[in-house]
Amino acid sequence: MRRRSFAAVLAAATLTLGLAACGSSDSSDSADKDTLKVGVSPVPHGEILKYVSENLAAAEGLKIEIVEFNDYIQPNVALSEKQLDANYFQHIPYLEEEVASKGYKFTALKPVHIEPLGVYSKTVKTLAEVPSGGVVGIPNDPSNSGRALALLAKNGLITLKDGVGVKATEKDITANPKNLQFKALEAAQLPRSLEDTAISVINGNYAIETGLKPATDALVLEAGDDNPYANLVVVRAGDETDARVVKLEKLLHSAEVKKFIEDKYQGSVLAAF
Repeated sequence: MRRRSFAAVLAAATLTLGLAACGSSDSSDSADKDTLKVGVSPVPHGEILKYVSENLAAAEGLKIEIVEFNDYIQPNVALSEKQLDANYFQHIPYLEEEVASKGYKFTALKPVHIEPLGVYSKTVKTLAEVPSGGVVGIPNDPSNSGRALALLAKNGLITLKDGVGVKATEKDITANPKNLQFKALEAAQLPRSLEDTAISVINGNYAIETGLKPATDALVLEAGDDNPYANLVVVRAGDETDARVVKLEKLLHSAEVKKFIEDKYQGSVLAAF
């Protein structure tokens, strides 16, 4: 009698586990079929994508899972390792560096927005007031450090070799009348560096995230016209035709999103379409 009861219990347990497994698989497939998992910087990318998710996505039958990152390295790692379906945090020059150095097989989609790079300070109100020997914080990744140096050169603080443009490095500085001292930091650390620098050149997303208003707080700001640093969605090569990705691209380039960017950021972020 004890043996028969054990056998009956075992059979019932096996059946229950089998049914549970089938139910779990069906539920997972149903939940994931229309969901696009996208890695973003919190601001403004995450805010823009949240607007799309909450206001526009349902009408297209699209579900968006937003994953936030606070650095520029991990979103591409996660995309490459298939932990994400797409990411939305970078511009083409940065992506090109990542592909060249790490061999990623990615495809960039259409530009969505521009975050103008700006020069900020807690100690001076104009670039003319920057002291001799002052410390200047700049991003430490090559695409944004060159961009920062080009912005400083355009505004007369330094002179660069002819033709280097946004690919400039500190070795390309041919004149530095104020003997400025450059301090290269991870982009996310630059807002905090303002406690220790005369000026810092800060990416727009990190400026906004820490409460700075680029349109009013920056001493100088990049122009939006012909700016090659538009941020966009990136996917693994071949995934650009995924129906979910196509829907997201349609929504990100809609009139509704353009108005959201204009209304929310008041010139601190610019639509690139």
